[in-house]
Amino acid sequence: MRTLNLAPLHRATVGFDQITDMVDRIMSNDANNQSYPPYNIEKKADDSWRISIAVAGFSDGDLNVEVKENALHIIANMVEDDSKNGQGRSYLHRGIATRAFNRRFHLADHVNVTGATHENGMLHIDLIRDVPEALKPQRIEITKTASKDASVIEAEKVN
Repeated sequence: MRTLNLAPLHRATVGFDQITDMVDRIMSNDANNQSYPPYNIEKKADDSWRISIAVAGFSDGDLNVEVKENALHIIANMVEDDSKNGQGRSYLHRGIATRAFNRRFHLADHVNVTGATHENGMLHIDLIRDVPEALKPQRIEITKTASKDASVIEAEKVN
């Protein structure tokens, strides 16, 4: 596996810490190669997205969605309750993984979570970019300067 040394970039740049931190996170996430649970990221509009995570076998109480420090955390703690049927379960084949997980998505500036729904074994999380008015481009009206009327002749001072 290749490693990327960003030390020369840190020495030669100022103010790009977020970009180098993001590259470090991406490189470290590739090493872990998390594949559970499977998920989709859908672009619904220019400033709107939906993350859909397959959470078959989890109830609403098992799932926790929270945003902290510009990161979206989806945490699932599956508590297996074998007392429901009075005895321990015995599987001949267990293909549905219901193990606990912690999935994190780093959010760009001004991206907010607008809601989360859980239906048919899918957890849907809706996101939208809400740029404050102060940061949006502003159109500046160009006004004409007051010019002297050509029909008025100025009188010169006479001594």
